Amino acid sequence: MIHRPPTSVLFACTTNAVRSPIAAALLRLRLGPDVRIASAGVGRGEPDPFAVAVMAEIGIDLAQDERPKTFEDLGAARFDVVIALSREARRRVGKFAVAVEYWPTPDATQVDGNREQRIAAYREVRDMLRRRIREYFTDHGQEGGPT
Repeated sequence: MIHRPPTSVLFACTTNAVRSPIAAALLRLRLGPDVRIASAGVGRGEPDPFAVAVMAEIGIDLAQDERPKTFEDLGAARFDVVIALSREARRRVGKFAVAVEYWPTPDATQVDGNREQRIAAYREVRDMLRRRIREYFTDHGQEGGPT
């Protein structure tokens, strides 16, 4: 556990296409430009249209963010805290951070069903991450916007 507000945060998941870019965008909205926030994955996925859609519902243009990245793309970057959102990411993130948190987060891409059922799964992930970010970063002395 860190004892001071972080100045840099990395969100990590499996393909950097849904969970970690959503979390990074939510934290950017909350904390603004004073904290370096990034996201990466074990592998590189493709931008996910459902992730873009559920973020647009709350006024965040995820399509403007960078393309999905892998850990290798980060090079030697270090972060105050890495928040792993998948088991795969949790196993790989230690070299990037002073502190590692694990927030097991469902993979919305694995939900079958019609469009509404699938987008509902993405909304659940977005809303769960929003709550976790609000709780974690308030507890760590970070104040910010409306996430």
